[in-house]
Amino acid sequence: MMDINGQQHVIAAFDFDGTLTTSDTLIAFICYTHGQRRLLLGFLRHAHWLLMMKLGFYSNGKAKEKVFSYFYKGTTHKQFAQWGREFADIAETMLNSHMVDILKQHLAKDHSVCVVTAGIDEWVRPICERLGVNIILATRIVVSPSGTLTGRFLTPNCYGNQKVARLLEAFPQRQSYKLYAYGDSRGDNELLAFADMGFHIEHHKCFPISTRKACKSS
Repeated sequence: MMDINGQQHVIAAFDFDGTLTTSDTLIAFICYTHGQRRLLLGFLRHAHWLLMMKLGFYSNGKAKEKVFSYFYKGTTHKQFAQWGREFADIAETMLNSHMVDILKQHLAKDHSVCVVTAGIDEWVRPICERLGVNIILATRIVVSPSGTLTGRFLTPNCYGNQKVARLLEAFPQRQSYKLYAYGDSRGDNELLAFADMGFHIEHHKCFPISTRKACKSS
């Protein structure tokens, strides 16, 4: 895949939580839709599953699905999607300006930019579209025939190897493009290793994974 100048096309893949944002939007979204008290009660109720996940005895995806189901099972998809659109105003205040600048540099160069995230599509997509990104590879949820959320995930949690799998679904023929990838957590390690140029986000700045020198642009 070549651009109009005969150069190899560039794909830039960004994680969302902790990369394009400065903190986790799952917690912020639940707080927005249910309030801080219900958020704390819900996480206390699932503390044993979350601890097992942290210790490596329970999968990240299953623990997240349990939490998601607790808060949103039975909610109409119409309401959930509306919350996601409204939440974009809050998510905008959580953006990492340094990483947004890098994203915009990629867009200005006509690179194909995508967000690859374990976040749920309905609250990730609205803020990403505000940034000019229309390719969102996020965790998708099951909606029942009656239009309510079942509490289950339609796709595997987009974490670890799933990030690579989802990227290849969107952009096959890996040898035909140069891949930049940006991420901040262990769930991004496989994607960063898969990239031609991988950048780890730390203290809201990005570092090439082979060095500790901060990058100013891509």
